[in-house]
Amino acid sequence: MLQKKVCMIGAFATGKTSLVARYVKGIYSDKYQTTIGVKIDKKVVSTKDQVLNLILWDIYGEDEYQIVRMSYLRGASGFILVVDGTRQETLGIALELKQKVEDHIGKVPFVMVLNKSDLSEDWELTDADLEDLKENNWDIVRGSAKTGLGVNDCFAKLAERMLQES
Repeated sequence: MLQKKVCMIGAFATGKTSLVARYVKGIYSDKYQTTIGVKIDKKVVSTKDQVLNLILWDIYGEDEYQIVRMSYLRGASGFILVVDGTRQETLGIALELKQKVEDHIGKVPFVMVLNKSDLSEDWELTDADLEDLKENNWDIVRGSAKTGLGVNDCFAKLAERMLQES
């Protein structure tokens, strides 16, 4: 069985912890819980002819008070870049974090999740905001930790990309 470290990266309060809880345990809670440092979960998944043991590192979100420690990324085979669709500024933070990740550990597979799609009436991101990313063939998934929409899909896409790179 292959083991792959996956880091959850994004701004503060984008839903990284909720996405992991939905994916690993199939649960969602309306109670907000700030991640302090890093929280680690595991999930065994089968894709094509491989079984993967995903080690999910839920790293605290970046904001004006705290910067993501790049040492947490050491050994990562891929990452999920989480953006809160209801907060435009989280896209810019995600793009900066992606660059920092690549500067620190090199180019590894990633998938961008546009989280909180269940709050469509509050959505701030537009297709125009994402045009350049789509032109660069980024894997972008609209998701919702609350409803489960896109959650399994984003992790499955990342698992496939990591296997292609192995």
